[in-house]
Amino acid sequence: MLKTIEGIYQDGQIHLTEPPQDVSDRAQVLLTFLDPGKINPAKLRQLIDQLETIEGIGQGFEELKKTDLQLR
Repeated sequence: MLKTIEGIYQDGQIHLTEPPQDVSDRAQVLLTFLDPGKINPAKLRQLIDQLETIEGIGQGFEELKKTDLQLR
């Protein structure tokens, strides 16, 4: 199962914008730190929605690569 939740890293802690649903008290996670100057909030929400499916993972990373190349 993949579940993507937005959050903020501040003072050494991760603050989630919503509590995780259907996740046990102990779960392995992967964190991705985003450069706020390079991410459009609307685009980020769209990518998060895509990442919640297995197919969307590949599409999401391809979109991030495309966005990164466009910003260079």
